Amino acid sequence: MILPHTYIATLLVLFLSMLCWGSWANTQKMSGKWRFELFYFDYAFGVLLAAVICALTLGSLGYDGFSFLDDLMNGGKRYAAMGFGAGMIFNLANMLLVAAITVAGLAVAFPVGIGLALIIGVIWSYIIRPQGNPLLLFVGCALVVGAIIVDAVAYRAMEQLRAELRAQAGKAKSTRKKVSLKGVFLSLASGVLMGSFYPLVVMAKSSEWGGTAGENGLGPYAIGVVFALGVFFSTFVFNLFFMNLPVEGEPLELPDYFKGLPKQHLLGLAGGILWCAGMIANFVASSAPEAVQVGPAISLALGQGAAMVSALWGLVVWKEFDGADSRIKALIVIMFVLFITGLAMVSVAPLYAPR
Repeated sequence: MILPHTYIATLLVLFLSMLCWGSWANTQKMSGKWRFELFYFDYAFGVLLAAVICALTLGSLGYDGFSFLDDLMNGGKRYAAMGFGAGMIFNLANMLLVAAITVAGLAVAFPVGIGLALIIGVIWSYIIRPQGNPLLLFVGCALVVGAIIVDAVAYRAMEQLRAELRAQAGKAKSTRKKVSLKGVFLSLASGVLMGSFYPLVVMAKSSEWGGTAGENGLGPYAIGVVFALGVFFSTFVFNLFFMNLPVEGEPLELPDYFKGLPKQHLLGLAGGILWCAGMIANFVASSAPEAVQVGPAISLALGQGAAMVSALWGLVVWKEFDGADSRIKALIVIMFVLFITGLAMVSVAPLYAPR
């Protein structure tokens, strides 16, 4: 199987992961008014398709002669169950996050959900396998969380400014929208689950956790496939719940899925493929040879930096901050300074690990 063999290569793979995870949501935005519940069926299939293709190509090449199928056959069933369960947990967390954005908006869902997930995931992953300088790692994570919060404040201020401009034009009343408690609870639930799936992936890759004698942990491509299977099959359970009891809008039925345009289905598929590419890249980077490994906590921290990549897409491509005043522009600058500084500290944490 193909793995990075230098520290720089490992970091580049992690940045690829962050870019993919921060970009896949563009496909949902491009699908227009296509409901997220219907979009998600194609998304889940795209995740599974990409995981299998990566496993049969990148996971079966290289000079070690150890293929994805060998890895899957030699891995313990308990570890496969952990990987499958991690996929299910992530999938529910992701659906809850999208639902929270629908109800409460990005300004509430992202700082609460992603911020809480980052804190839980990094601490838990570091306890399982401590790697890197803890001071640099946790201060860097705190700065990334700070960047996410500043991003939310800027987004909220922009929405308020637009409401005031509409009110001045006589199109709407300038009223401050109350934060939905439902959205807050959905965000909290998403954050707890989102912070819990990655440590399960770490345990599924290590033979030190819960296996019997002779059982081996799974490699990155094998864990990617069982994780994708967990995402795919759980979609039909969780999504039916969201379709029948939607957080917003009318209930949906399965025939509604077939009313979508080919473009909308292809965008869902592309979104799943893009997200899965980020997942495989993250798992591969955290499975690099020990001499160039950054560790699972750092892999997760860099991966969750995708929230800022998403913000950058909104700023540059979707023009979400067009017409911003000087205060909002200052917040955007502060956001990126905090993010880049935190990212740099997390990136160099393995180079200054305590001996």
